[in-house]
Amino acid sequence: MTSSMGSADNLTALQRSIGYQFSDLGLLQQALTHKSHSKTNNERLEFVGDAVLGYLVGSMLYRNYPHVQEDALSLMRAQLVRGKTLAQVAMRLNLPDYLQLGSGELRSGGRQRASILADALEAVIGAVHEDGGIEQAQQLVQKLFADLTQGLDAESLKDPKTRLQELLQGNGLDLPTYTVEQVSGADHQRQYTVKCEVPSLAVQAVAADSSRRSAEKAAAHEVLILALAQQHAFNSQKEKKAKKKAKGHAKKHASNDEKAAHQSTASVQHQAPTQTDPVLADGSTRGGCDHG
Repeated sequence: MTSSMGSADNLTALQRSIGYQFSDLGLLQQALTHKSHSKTNNERLEFVGDAVLGYLVGSMLYRNYPHVQEDALSLMRAQLVRGKTLAQVAMRLNLPDYLQLGSGELRSGGRQRASILADALEAVIGAVHEDGGIEQAQQLVQKLFADLTQGLDAESLKDPKTRLQELLQGNGLDLPTYTVEQVSGADHQRQYTVKCEVPSLAVQAVAADSSRRSAEKAAAHEVLILALAQQHAFNSQKEKKAKKKAKGHAKKHASNDEKAAHQSTASVQHQAPTQTDPVLADGSTRGGCDHG
């Protein structure tokens, strides 16, 4: 089954959106063709696009964040090239309207499936690379991802499971446990319900998603929020106690200083005068030698 939007006559708008005019329009058509539709599909172009995208996004981040270290750059790149982000970019280009899918995928909502959209976007990038070279692919990636590279925070981009683990380990607490509570839905529409629990903090959260890993991340994210709130409350209480203690010490020191000053004054007032040799009427001093 062929989507009419995927025909050569209807790809002008898409080319305008991506800012590139194909010399070989067949490459773009292939990039939009899912394996459920034809043996000649977008899997090989997706392979190229995946490599090209990773390289170009990495290069953009290297230039935009000159003081960020390699491990943080890797986290930032992973955020930008993950399936969810690619699917969002594909939606901005209206790629669902141009996809060529088999009847089974069409019936099961394949046009809106994130994995299909992400693969198609990578295939389009691969097609631009094969048709126009690396410079044209770079211009496209810059156009699609430049705004997404702004204001990235490597710490906040960490996997929620990683952040939760680091938080707990940093405070000497046991690691969280993840339990699959329920699996429901047909094979192509699985729904996993997962519970994340941290007994030492008495917090837990339940989340559901289309994959176990995604459900674990979502549950970990909720627990992380609760754990951070507890840490904030603990730190605030600790800070208040520290301030109160410091204030008490300052008051004690002030009292001690005042007491010491009072004692010093009293000591001066009651101290006997120092005995010195008085000056006699003739100007000599008692105890002086008379050499006359």
